[in-house]
Amino acid sequence: MDWLQFGYWGLLLASFLSATVLPFSSEAVLAGILIKGGDPALSIAIATLGNTLGGMSSFWIGHLGKWEWIERYLRVPKEKVEQWHPRIERYGSFFAILSFVPFIGDAIPLALGFFRANVWLTCLWMTVGKLGRYLVVYGGVSLL
Repeated sequence: MDWLQFGYWGLLLASFLSATVLPFSSEAVLAGILIKGGDPALSIAIATLGNTLGGMSSFWIGHLGKWEWIERYLRVPKEKVEQWHPRIERYGSFFAILSFVPFIGDAIPLALGFFRANVWLTCLWMTVGKLGRYLVVYGGVSLL
């Protein structure tokens, strides 16, 4: 599917979905929109919003604490979430800043929700991390 044909709405959806365990590349969609002349500030804001909302949806699934949902729908094993418990107790919501990292990033919001991290601080740090990633993408595209 060509996400670029949907413009900013496609970017929002791709960013949301890529924050879950679904294999989407919001970075590629953002880069494509920027290359096609999309407004950089608006594009980065939309990508950050979509990705943060996707991450927070994982947070709330974790907050519900239903392992069968986490394992069935997000395909994240219980052990992967539980391994984050000592780190979350030590660093708390600040860990959400790493939710953009490939492979481990999907489990971080789930673990934060499951272990009842502060929702507002989690959202704040998650937004900061995701914004940082999209600024790096913008910087890379501007060099082209």
